[in-house]
Amino acid sequence: MRVLIAEDEVELAKGLKYLLEKNKFSVDIVHNGRDALDYFHGADYDAIVLDIMMPKMNGLEVLEHIRREKSGIPIMMLSAKGEVEDRIVGLETGADDYLPKPFSTREFIARVKALVRRNGNYMDSVLTFGNVTLDCNRYELSSGTESVRLNNKEYQLTELFFSHPHFVFSSEHIMDKVWGQDSQAGMDVVWTYIGYVRRKLKMLGADIEIRTVRGAGYSLEENKC
Repeated sequence: MRVLIAEDEVELAKGLKYLLEKNKFSVDIVHNGRDALDYFHGADYDAIVLDIMMPKMNGLEVLEHIRREKSGIPIMMLSAKGEVEDRIVGLETGADDYLPKPFSTREFIARVKALVRRNGNYMDSVLTFGNVTLDCNRYELSSGTESVRLNNKEYQLTELFFSHPHFVFSSEHIMDKVWGQDSQAGMDVVWTYIGYVRRKLKMLGADIEIRTVRGAGYSLEENKC
């Protein structure tokens, strides 16, 4: 799952990014409303977290632009403004949720997860393909009595393939979806992590594989007999 955070307090934005990444989200952060709108147009997000008070364009203006484009992407507003009238304005403008500052980190994570569940791209907590199961709560791959834990990027990569078996993903799409627009990693990181996941599937005796589609990308397929 990929989330955009627009928050002008740099340290807070970094902290929220860290929290979400610990929970296996892929996260981009920006610090003003104009960049938030540009990032929204340039990538495919599962949810957006918008601070209201931002330079260049405030969160409500960003929200208005997104809703005028008929996008139904789930959006949560953050603001030090916690009065009822302020929350009403945000919700009536088209926000799905409103979290006043300060807030607990556990509540923030719970609300983002609830927000993503409203998106049509939300996946079940357990995904199965072939003889392999991906536990999206424990971040584990298992087959029979064997299981192996996945790190952050391995999990996000595996979830992408398990959510769309047989679909061919280009390296560019995988890079954008898993590592994000601000990643300093080179494109070869995609091949490297696919190698990691392939080895873990092999360790489990999987009857599925991430197959290279020459000139196109990669897809999750059943092994041929």
